[in-house]
Amino acid sequence: MSGSLSNHTLPAKKNLARSFVAALVLIPIALLAQNPAPTPPYSDQAELSKVEQWVLSQGSEESIAPELAAILGVGSDRLPVKLKSFPTPNGINRTFAVSTNPIQKGIVLSALKTIQDTAKIYSIGTAWLTDRSGTLHRTIQVDASGARVVPNDSRAAEFNDIKAFFVKQLKATTSTTSSSPSPGISATARGGKQRTK
Repeated sequence: MSGSLSNHTLPAKKNLARSFVAALVLIPIALLAQNPAPTPPYSDQAELSKVEQWVLSQGSEESIAPELAAILGVGSDRLPVKLKSFPTPNGINRTFAVSTNPIQKGIVLSALKTIQDTAKIYSIGTAWLTDRSGTLHRTIQVDASGARVVPNDSRAAEFNDIKAFFVKQLKATTSTTSSSPSPGISATARGGKQRTK
C-alpha cells in the first residue's frame, strides 16, 4: 500500500502519511459506552471508560505504526492496540482503538475515508488522541499531502460527535445483547418452576 501513495509529498511527511493510512485503514472502529440515563454534555466522557473495557474485551488485535504513534505522542515504537471499526454509508470508517501497552496509555478515535485514484491510495479525515475520561490530548488532520497536528479546538465539534456516536453504538449493542438472552432465561426459569410445582 505504501508504494501507491503520492510521490509529490515530502519524504518525512509521506512516510508519516503512509504509516497513518496503513494503521488507520486496518483499524476497525470501536464503540460506545452504555449509560442508562440521557447523555448530558460530559456523560459521554465518563462513558468512554465503558467503551474502553468493551473494546479491550472484544476488539481485534492490531498495532499502530511507529511513525503514527510518534505523531500521536504515544512513543516511537509500534503501539499494540485493541480496536473496533464501523463503516458508514458515505465511506467513512469510524475507529476506536485502545492501547494495550501498559506504559503508553491512550485511546485513538478516528473518522477516515480511503480514497483511491490512478496514482495513489490515501485517507482523508481526522484522528484524535484521548483517554478514558474523554479529555482531548491531540488532533491530527489527514489528507492527500500527509498527516499533521492541528489545534484541538479546530475539530472539537467532530470529536464530541464521534464520542457520542460511540456511546450510542455501545448502548445499542448492549441492549441487543442483553435483551436477546433474557427471554430464554426467563422462560426456562418459569418452565422449571412450573414443572416443579
